[in-house]
Parts: sequence; structure tokens; C-alpha cells
Amino acid sequence: MRRFRIGSAFGIPIQLDLTFLLVLPLFAWLIGAQVGQSAELMNDVWGAGIDGAALSTGQLPWILGVTAALGLFAGVVLHELGHSVVAMRYGFPISSITLWLFGGIAQLEEMPEDWKPELFIAIAGPAVSVALAGLSYAGFLLVPTGDAVGVASVKFLLGYLALMNLALAIFNMLPGFPMDGGRVLRALLARNRPFAQATQIAAEVGKLFALLLGLFGLFGGGGLFLVAIAFFIYIGASSEAQMTTMKAAFEGVTVRDVMTPADRVQTVDPELSVAELMELMFRERHTGFPVVDDTRIIGLVTLEDARAVREVEREAFRTEEVMTTDLQTIHPDENAMTAMTRMQEHNIGRLIVMEDDEFVGLLTRSDLMTALSIIKESGRDTAPSGRALNGGVPTTMSHDEQAGQDDRRFED
Repeated sequence: MRRFRIGSAFGIPIQLDLTFLLVLPLFAWLIGAQVGQSAELMNDVWGAGIDGAALSTGQLPWILGVTAALGLFAGVVLHELGHSVVAMRYGFPISSITLWLFGGIAQLEEMPEDWKPELFIAIAGPAVSVALAGLSYAGFLLVPTGDAVGVASVKFLLGYLALMNLALAIFNMLPGFPMDGGRVLRALLARNRPFAQATQIAAEVGKLFALLLGLFGLFGGGGLFLVAIAFFIYIGASSEAQMTTMKAAFEGVTVRDVMTPADRVQTVDPELSVAELMELMFRERHTGFPVVDDTRIIGLVTLEDARAVREVEREAFRTEEVMTTDLQTIHPDENAMTAMTRMQEHNIGRLIVMEDDEFVGLLTRSDLMTALSIIKESGRDTAPSGRALNGGVPTTMSHDEQAGQDDRRFED
């Protein structure tokens, strides 16, 4: 969803996702509604001597709720900065820190594939949360016990933040990959295993954890919020495992190995009517074509572009009027995984392959997935050496017969 930048720290942009504006009032309300119970818990555990009844009158519970919620999310930002600062020390730039529905995300531009950097980056966030819990508890102990509402309020807030930051650290160290504990598990597994295999094991443990968390949310009184967290953990584990497997499989594979060469790419004329274009798409079973004018690529047209024109107007509109001219290109010597990442970043299904300003091929998501299937079927972790994976496919197989999302994040 849409994000708003609210500042920066250590050169890292800090953003708010729109979903955060939904969850912050909810947390403030929940904390305010349970001020009395929370105070009693601190009295039972720590002998705090807080008058919960006095804090539960008038508007004070809601003021405490808003303050505690803001303090909690400030702790989340510091948690993410812990990850980020350590990551930058190891040479991994941070794109942003984002607060959203389920906490915070530190977006790394590249994930470490060596176990030691990942281990220290992963534990840095929980370590910051433990430190914040300790500082809050120290402040809690220093504030004297008294009947004054102001003193009791400060003591309550410090005690609450101590509990919540400790809970945040403990929860994130559970083995729910891709949470911090899951990344610690992967780092330890990767000490004596290939990185992709360590990821697969950590992801399976993470998915099992997500299932148990979801069942607890449904039947153990944890609530739908835990179910939603479990869902995102499961999806995150599956997605990162898939991306890591693909990255390992595509090691050494270039765009040139998997693209469709230019001489085998069907192109269209810019003067072609949209109606004729759709007939061509139906006949050739392709949903996207480069648009070429005198051997020069001037655009790319897809089925979505054609559908944007009303049926009664398709005879009057030409392809050049609906095509995309903002072309995403890639060099044939780039890694295949780089191409897949670029497709995902731009939410597109094909890239124009250019070399020395010359059109040399077209790379589609189908090309990449076909190559991945061939690598997997070969029983190898990487592509067969010295063999083109698309150009080497028998020419009797059409482009569409060949066809069948790195979660570079620390989430808390």
C-alpha cells in the first residue's frame, strides 16, 4: 500500500505504510482498555504498587494507551535500526525501514549468503529490544512508588514498555522463518550445509511454526491477529525458499542462455490495428510482442494494452497508440536471476534484451520458469554447463509450449 516518509536515521528512510495508521489506533485502544489489568500484572510480578483504578478513570487510559502505543512502535523502529546498522557494517545497504500492519520491515538491498553476517544481523534486532526492555525496567525501578497519578502513569508506561520490548525480542527469536529466529536457524544450518539447503530446512520449520501459531490463534484464544501473522509467516517462508532455490539454480546462467533469440521473436508493425493485433495474439498464442519500425524497437504491446481499447474502437486504433514505450531492457550477459528480480520489481512479464543498442532477444517469465524446470529435472542444483536452456530447446517446441515470486527483509 501507499507509504509516507516520516524521517531518516543513519541515512535510512523511515516510512509509514497506510496499514500502520489502522493498527496504531487499535493498539492504543487495546492498551487503554486494559490499563487496570496491566497494572495488576505489574503489581503481581514486580510489586509495583501502581493504583490501577486511578489510572482507569476519565481520559487517562486513552492518553496512556496512545503514549504506550507510540513508545512500542518507537521500539520497533529501534529494533529495525539494530538490524540495519549491523547489516551496513557488513556492507549490505538498507533501502528503507517501514512500519506497517504487523510491525516493522528493514528492507535490505541484498541478503547475506554467508552464515556469520546473517547470524549477527538477525540477532541485532532482538538484542536492541532486550536492551530497551532493560532500560525501561531500570527506569521503572527508579520511579518511586506513590499515590500521585503522574508518577503512577510514568511507572506504568515504563513497566509496560519493558514487558512489551522483552516480548517482542522473545517472539522474534522463535523459529518462524523469515522472522529473526528463523534467520538465526538458517545461519546456523548454513555453517555446514549449502545455503539453499539451509534455507529449505529453515523454511519448512517456519511453515510448521506458522501452522501451529495459526491453530493457536483459532482454537487457543490467540485471536485472528495471530492467524494473520501466521499466514504472512507461511507465505514469507515459502517465497524466500523459492527465491533462494531459484538463485542457486540460476548461478552461472545468463540471460543469453534462456532468452528467445531475436530471429525467433515475433514482432509487430506499429501501424497494425488493435483488432488485427488481437487476432494475431489469438493465432500465435502470445500475449506480448515487441513493436518494430524499420528494425528499430519502439515499444512493447501486451494483451492488457489491447484490452484497454473498447471493442468497437479496435479497428480505428493502431498498435503504436496503445503500446508501452517505457521499455525495460537487460543485457544478454546479465545473470538470469537479475532478470527475474527486475521483472518482479517492475511487475512485468518480459524484458527486451539489448546489446550495443541492438535488439538481440526477448526474455519472458515463461522462459525463466522453463529454464528452472529443466535445471530441476536434470537433477542438478545449477544449470548444465555450456548449454543454452532456451536456445537449446528443440525447435519443434513453440515458445508457449516451453512455458508451464528475495525477500530481502527482516520483519518484526
